[in-house]
Amino acid sequence: MDENKIDLSLKTIQLLQERTPLHDPGMDGPVRRTSRRIREKQNQEKNQILSPKCLTFNSETNDNEEEDIEEAEVNNKESLPGYREGLSKYELERLENIRQNQAFLNSLNLPEISEALRPKSKPTQKGLKREKTETEMLPVRKSLRLQNKGPRTTLTLDTTSYAAREPEENPQKNPGPIPLDPINMDQHVRLPEDLVKLWNEVPLKKVTGTSDLISYQQMLQKLSINDSWVVKVVKDRICSAAFHPTSSNLLMAAGDKSGHLGLWKPDASWGNDGVIYFEPHSRAITSMAFSSHPCNLITVSYDGSARSMDLEKAVFDEVYRSSSGLKSFDFLSTDCSTLLLCEWNGDVAVVDRRTEKINESLYTMAANPLRCVHVHPVQQHYFVVAESRFVNTYDLRHLKRTNNLAVGELNGHSRSVSSAFFSPLTGNRVLTTCMDNTIRVFDTSLINGRSPVLKSITHNMQTGRWLSKLSAVWDPKQQDCFVIGSVDRPRRIQVYHESGRCLHTFRNMDHLTTVCSITAFHPSRNTLLGGNSSGRLHIFTDHF
Repeated sequence: MDENKIDLSLKTIQLLQERTPLHDPGMDGPVRRTSRRIREKQNQEKNQILSPKCLTFNSETNDNEEEDIEEAEVNNKESLPGYREGLSKYELERLENIRQNQAFLNSLNLPEISEALRPKSKPTQKGLKREKTETEMLPVRKSLRLQNKGPRTTLTLDTTSYAAREPEENPQKNPGPIPLDPINMDQHVRLPEDLVKLWNEVPLKKVTGTSDLISYQQMLQKLSINDSWVVKVVKDRICSAAFHPTSSNLLMAAGDKSGHLGLWKPDASWGNDGVIYFEPHSRAITSMAFSSHPCNLITVSYDGSARSMDLEKAVFDEVYRSSSGLKSFDFLSTDCSTLLLCEWNGDVAVVDRRTEKINESLYTMAANPLRCVHVHPVQQHYFVVAESRFVNTYDLRHLKRTNNLAVGELNGHSRSVSSAFFSPLTGNRVLTTCMDNTIRVFDTSLINGRSPVLKSITHNMQTGRWLSKLSAVWDPKQQDCFVIGSVDRPRRIQVYHESGRCLHTFRNMDHLTTVCSITAFHPSRNTLLGGNSSGRLHIFTDHF
């Protein structure tokens, strides 16, 4: 009996030892040790978890910290947004966080970034407007089976040529003078008097030389472009362009691949935004230049005709006509009365316009097509000709009908040459543009035998079939600098020194977005033009 009581007392003691006294007043009963360990572990895990960033208010701060906070509040409370007297410390801390967040957002410049990313509206097109062409609705093609027809036993072939079936888009112009009637103006409307007055203005004497390169480079950096200096002058791809030599106002001319000619004067009220549109040729106008007083515009074309635009007579006079296409020309005299023209079949023609019946002489240079001809500015009996892959210098005094020998050779070209020009003042340099992606500068101070190459500049010339060929041309105001377009991106126009140094690159992401194959400097003003394949002229100038 006593042993049983002892066993019961031991079991009771063990049960009491497994229980723990009450530590948490919120608990109703005793807690087992295992439950207590689980609870302690959960509390440790909670303490290890980082609380989210929020505003907290701790009342258990010592006196020194409270004094520092009060002093900071007194000093900064005026700068807090929305401050009012009687705010608690929590509200003041909240306002300070708002101020810091607002300052951080302002430092990111988010409005400027969003404005830059917003798509810009396209500028309005100035000049000639696009004609809306109606698409021809062709009948639906059906097989013979769907048409309930049997198979064809005989095959009939149309032997007529394509040229006979389809009429030419631009028929050949008749020989002789053509009336000077603008296409984009009403019929029987006289040309504007302002245009005739500007056309006949006597140009100033050309100032050509070699100025300081630093001042010349600073002048180039001042040239800029805006919306009003991008105008559609012709409807198709520009093949040639030129400045009128007057210095009082700007007047530009451009010819396209369809034989159309456009004149543009900025800020003029006639035509389409100052553009007047003519059609003197039936094929591409390959070259043009203004003659001296009386001023005429000479144009040559692939249709084999050379014409003179005369505003006094209001006609396009025919200067020369050939069975082959004309590619280039130049003036053989200072009064611009004698022309030197190169034909596509390899002949060179000398035309004198001073007589009523135009005198002409024809000379065969080579069997290959001639792409460019240019006369020496001082010794005008010398002229340079680009013949396919060869560039030669000839003496006009010793020309024969056939078998002409060159007096100077400019070798080194591996592919066809697009152009070759003497330097504007002395003619001591010849600038060539070749399809082997190279611009070359030759020394022609002595025209005797082979002329040495002074500098070769690598430049991408691969324009493709839909763009006009690039051609480097001299600046008539600067003896040793030239300009050329570029096919690189972003689109640009580059000005080089004869040493190969790039003096300036014209770029504009808003207004210069296409390849300007045709480039030219104004003879007396600080102005540069560039023509693209859509018929637009881009003008960089310091006159606004």
